Amino acid sequence: MIKVNAIGDVCPTPVIKTKKAIDSLTKADVVEVLVDNETAFENVQKFGKEAGGSVSAEVLGEKEYKIVIDMKNIDHKEEKKAENNTIVVIDSDVMGTGNDELGKVLIKGFVYAVSQLENLPNKILFYNGGATLTCEGSDALEDLHFMAENGVEILTCGTCLDYYHIKDKLAVGSVTNMYTIVEAMDQADKIIKP
Repeated sequence: MIKVNAIGDVCPTPVIKTKKAIDSLTKADVVEVLVDNETAFENVQKFGKEAGGSVSAEVLGEKEYKIVIDMKNIDHKEEKKAENNTIVVIDSDVMGTGNDELGKVLIKGFVYAVSQLENLPNKILFYNGGATLTCEGSDALEDLHFMAENGVEILTCGTCLDYYHIKDKLAVGSVTNMYTIVEAMDQADKIIKP
């Protein structure tokens, strides 16, 4: 068993430490990760599953969490690059600079236009002000739900949701972390950004 202490670490460090531990495995084994915040607790679980592990998680106490990742089949951790791996990254709730009211109209139009592409992107990544677009009250939700229902992975930065105090308002897709955002951008064949 490999033990990872990520107590006191902020995003994306717990996920990076977990990835390094999993990558160091030479045979089937277990990685145990300790974290002290809900965002890391969720992100490490998600990463463990994406890495091919069987994940169990436990709340040990206030601000004390344990994630156990059982890597039964070490071959699952091989990275695969999808063919035609296009992603969209959105970092603001407005498009362009100048007038924010116009920018909000443009970003809604941009999301709609993406939903109408013949080949939908594999993922859409939301961070900073863009995180608000995946939450309750967003004018883009209908188009984002349509894309999610058609296989597009909608991922919103957990640190950003926490910063804006809107994590409980997430209405489409799932929470992610900065390491996953960077990894997705690194593996993309094409990145579209408004």
